[in-house]
Amino acid sequence: MIEVIFDVETQKLFEEIEDHDPGKLLVSIVSLYRRELDENFREIAGTMKSFWIDEAGREPRIGGMWPWFEEADRIVGFNSLGFDVPALEPLYKNDFNKLNHFDLMDVIKNVLGHRLSLDAIARETLGKVKSGVGTQAVEWWKIKDKKSLDLLQKYCEMDVLITKDVYDFGLENKRLKYIDKWNELREVEVDFSYPNKEPETETQMGLF
Repeated sequence: MIEVIFDVETQKLFEEIEDHDPGKLLVSIVSLYRRELDENFREIAGTMKSFWIDEAGREPRIGGMWPWFEEADRIVGFNSLGFDVPALEPLYKNDFNKLNHFDLMDVIKNVLGHRLSLDAIARETLGKVKSGVGTQAVEWWKIKDKKSLDLLQKYCEMDVLITKDVYDFGLENKRLKYIDKWNELREVEVDFSYPNKEPETETQMGLF
């Protein structure tokens, strides 16, 4: 099994465009963690790599990342269906939505009935916090010197690692922690497991 956990940063904020279309924010960098899993869904190998839009003048370029997505049995993100996927859609030659996306926030929202931020979950579940905010990522892109682009890459990759850790915790423990609006520590039950697939032979035997 191959999983890809990813995060996208953009060149603009929503307040800089006319509507709420992430595809118009223009991608700056995409960080991906590709890993191989054994038959028990344990990680046996993993690699982090960041891909840049051409205007960054850095390698590797975004065009080289598509095979990573296309070979994945599951593409994991946080709010990826609402943000990252539509942000990347204009750059992909086919329909990016049709790949094997798994949005952690979408699962959580379906259970709770409302959204939670990655930072809010990571803080209470893992004792970790993000290294910055999305507005800083846009500012680093606009400055675009070596130091700023290094910070942008570090921020994007840290988001990927936190997403991975939240995903792995949910897979193993089937719950995540957060603070509710009354400042009370709560748990939300989540199911990040893969659907069970019955062997075809068993299905056929049941017909006789």
